[in-house]
Amino acid sequence: MRYIDSLNLNSNIECFILIEPGLGYLINVLQERFKSSKIIALHVEQQQYTPCVPALYSIKQPDIQNFLEAQLPKTDSSKIKVIEWRPSLNYYKDAYAKLLSHVVDFLKRTNAETRTTAAFGRRWVKNFFKNLKNINNTLLYKQVNLPVIIAGSGPSLENALPVIKEAQHYCLVIAASSSVMALSNSGISIDIIVATDGGNWALHHLYSGCRNSAVNSLAVSLNAALPSQCANMPKLIINDGSFWQSIILHELSLPSVIIPQRGTVTATAVELALLLSSNNIYLAGMDFSNIDIRTHVRPYNFDNLFYSKANRFLPFYYNSYIRSSLIRQGGSLDIYAAWFKSQLDLWPKRIFSIIENKIFTNGIPLEQPGLNKKCDFFKSNNVKMDADNLKQQGVSALLNAMKNSEYSQDIKKELSLLLFSKDDIKNEQELELLLKELAFNG
Repeated sequence: MRYIDSLNLNSNIECFILIEPGLGYLINVLQERFKSSKIIALHVEQQQYTPCVPALYSIKQPDIQNFLEAQLPKTDSSKIKVIEWRPSLNYYKDAYAKLLSHVVDFLKRTNAETRTTAAFGRRWVKNFFKNLKNINNTLLYKQVNLPVIIAGSGPSLENALPVIKEAQHYCLVIAASSSVMALSNSGISIDIIVATDGGNWALHHLYSGCRNSAVNSLAVSLNAALPSQCANMPKLIINDGSFWQSIILHELSLPSVIIPQRGTVTATAVELALLLSSNNIYLAGMDFSNIDIRTHVRPYNFDNLFYSKANRFLPFYYNSYIRSSLIRQGGSLDIYAAWFKSQLDLWPKRIFSIIENKIFTNGIPLEQPGLNKKCDFFKSNNVKMDADNLKQQGVSALLNAMKNSEYSQDIKKELSLLLFSKDDIKNEQELELLLKELAFNG
């Protein structure tokens, strides 16, 4: 009890994560003082047993990630408190420190995603309904047994371009939208562009792809910023698995593939590749780091913007140095690099990198299967409903679902977090008013 008193805990904490709490002496005290808060326990080994709360007995990063994703409430990270039981540190030493480190890394990534949701929530919803107007053709897919190349926009992509150009005839080429200019400039045909970014700057990456006859289709989150020039391109819709998106897409009979949001388009591209092909997957330009002062491959869609701001007092290379330093100091690349590296343990053991980087210490050459690529793995379907009806019916489906007791609380909680950046659940009238404003006045 004295130990809990010494922590000066806030009354608004929704979840406590106990790090190796031993025999669970802290649990009864916390349950008595924080009756509405959830408590979960993480143990180094099975020796200890806490039957009264959800518990994990492992120090493996994938196990910890899956457990925390399943058990932690969808809430602001400031309302989650990690409590260590220091006597366990003296006993377990490095194993205890490893467990704590994995939890801290998970919470850092969750906090970054929470800040992104708070900043972009309304824009995502607005984009979703706006993009319904530009869905003329949807895609269905069948899994193929072709090698897959995924191109990110990291600086090392430049070294991989000759390899990709040679392999494009027998590989499925998937490109993050920010890599399209570099790939096209090298004469590489892109099978599918992945676009998930909701910011307006993302439009610049897609303009060239939409005009490029060497690009066949798009895999898009409807939360993303998509230019109207892409309206006639066939689209494989990415559903993040949320209740509100699933209900709308089901009601509108729009086929989609469920891939959860991961905060980085590279993770989305890999999960898409795992669905599209049963063969090996080769990564290029996924650096999660700068190379000296270079942050992206060349050419890059924002090059002209960077050059236009340069002058004799602020040379281009000085601006590049400042930009790369800020990105490095921000720490987001390290967070996603750590997550991506740990995620490799969960994905099938068929993901490699063409170029060595901080995640893959050894590059690996592509294995040519001895067969040519056939572009019959996608089937295009025309959307029969007109744009206004799509939007109207989508909004109506969401509002009706909020009246259904089975889904009501989950949907309201999702939308409250997106639209108001708050954990408290808004009432139906507030949500309906803002939804209609974003859908019809955007």
